[in-house]
Amino acid sequence: MKTVYDIQQLLKRFGIFIYTGNRLGDLQLMEMEIKELHEFNCIDAQTYQTARLVLIQAINDNRKGGETYGKSNDRC
Repeated sequence: MKTVYDIQQLLKRFGIFIYTGNRLGDLQLMEMEIKELHEFNCIDAQTYQTARLVLIQAINDNRKGGETYGKSNDRC
C-alpha cells in the first residue's frame, strides 16, 4: 500500500466509499475509517500503520497546497 488510491481500494473491500469533493476532508474521513477498522480487528497492525503513514503524508501535502481534485495548478 503506497498511495491514497490503494487505501480507497482497501476501504472499498469493506463497503466504505468516501468522496465529499473536499480532498482534505476525504483524507481525514479515510483516516478515521482506517482507525475504526483496526480497532475492530478488521485489518492488521501493519496495514493500519502503513495506511496511516500514507494518509498523514497526503494530508501534509494537501495542507501545503499539493494535491487537489481535478484542479490544475498551471496558470496561463
